[in-house]
Amino acid sequence: MRTARELAESIEGGTLTEAIIENIEAGRKVVLDVSQLLNIAMALRVPLSYLLAPLGEPDRPLDLPNLSKAFAGMTAIEFDSWLASSKDGRYQPESLEERNATSELQALREWSTLTREAARLQVMYDLEKATAYENEPHTALLLSTEARLLDARRESDRLAAYLKSAGWHLG
Repeated sequence: MRTARELAESIEGGTLTEAIIENIEAGRKVVLDVSQLLNIAMALRVPLSYLLAPLGEPDRPLDLPNLSKAFAGMTAIEFDSWLASSKDGRYQPESLEERNATSELQALREWSTLTREAARLQVMYDLEKATAYENEPHTALLLSTEARLLDARRESDRLAAYLKSAGWHLG
């Protein structure tokens, strides 16, 4: 987007005006509501961490006003890992509660991905079964898809059981 007006117009609901966006860009408005920040990120089609941390310089420390001392020395890439609850990031949870929360969020992401994959595989399986030759109803492709479908469902069920035991309510 080229102008504050274009950005403001791209945010449905009118929560951010051109004037507000210009004030943010000029540094006159430094405190944003979470909803404003999320709306800007969504309108720009970038992850939230792109707006908050200098990801072009991953080892650069965060430079955001009013952060607690817990963020002192945290680099941009560590912040991104923390924000995304990435298990592969350089930031490592320090407390048991934080490790549990991170583990549960990772399981939720994997469960969501596997649930979508199982639905996709079910469609593939149904199509392959409907088009299988009458003489060869169990082609290698059909058997492979069926095995992948069963694996995805089994892992999805395992993760759902873990999340439910931790108090999550899954749809």
